[in-house]
Amino acid sequence: MAEVNSVVRAAGGVVWRRTAGGAPEIVLVHRPRYNDWSLPKGKLDPGEHELTAAVREVFEETAVEAVPQLRLPSVRYLTGEPGVEKSVDFWSMRAVAWTPRPADDEIEEARWVPAGEAQALLSYAHDRGVVRAFLALPPVTAVVALVRHAKAGKRKDWTGPDDERPLEPAGERDAKALSGLLTLLRPDRVVSATPVRCRQTVEPLGLPVGLDATFDELAPPEPAAAALTELARRGGTTVVCSQGKLMPPLLTELTKRADVNFHTRKGAGWVLCFADGRIAGRDRLTPLTVR
Repeated sequence: MAEVNSVVRAAGGVVWRRTAGGAPEIVLVHRPRYNDWSLPKGKLDPGEHELTAAVREVFEETAVEAVPQLRLPSVRYLTGEPGVEKSVDFWSMRAVAWTPRPADDEIEEARWVPAGEAQALLSYAHDRGVVRAFLALPPVTAVVALVRHAKAGKRKDWTGPDDERPLEPAGERDAKALSGLLTLLRPDRVVSATPVRCRQTVEPLGLPVGLDATFDELAPPEPAAAALTELARRGGTTVVCSQGKLMPPLLTELTKRADVNFHTRKGAGWVLCFADGRIAGRDRLTPLTVR
């Protein structure tokens, strides 16, 4: 077996839309250099988050503005260069706007095809496997990003009421990085637990923030899970900022998965996808500053 000396990281998506009749289509790209059909994807820029790269590369290769939803299986394969592999992270992405993409040396054509026919056109088995995983998913009807507030110093060092403890400078930095990722999800509404540090974590999104004590640290998980599910029933994308002690039992109650470690770092969170009010998938959302 050939020795692998380096791994090139890349990201992309299975980008879908619905026809007037309701049938799903996905966009594929033809690359003249390789004379192949593939899913849109590309290399991460230095210091770039993989989700940011996925949205950027999809737009650059297809001229489609797309909103990421569920994470799909990642693939890893040899590049043809000695000792070099490529690792690609994929997301299901909902197309929200698109225009015809002019042909160039990199992409000759970006073509919408019926989702069920895409595998017959794709040139590579690893791309076909990603599309199979996409086709096995229920249609996503809502997304909730559940995040934990960013760093706010130590409780023992704060002399005022704990609910008024603000973000520290490092927390403000992490909140800004988190908002950059949350913006990719194109949120429609923002809900926060009542402490100041929670509200400040989601304020960089620039949307009105509704306060809800249901997501406060000492609140019971069952009503919090019910409230989060009700937000999902409204459709679209909701960002909810909560606290570290509530989030693990809330997520356990929501997913009915007691075997999963739902501990969440400050300034990080989860992307939860719903299908008609039922959770259909989850994925961690962690800014590079928090890793």
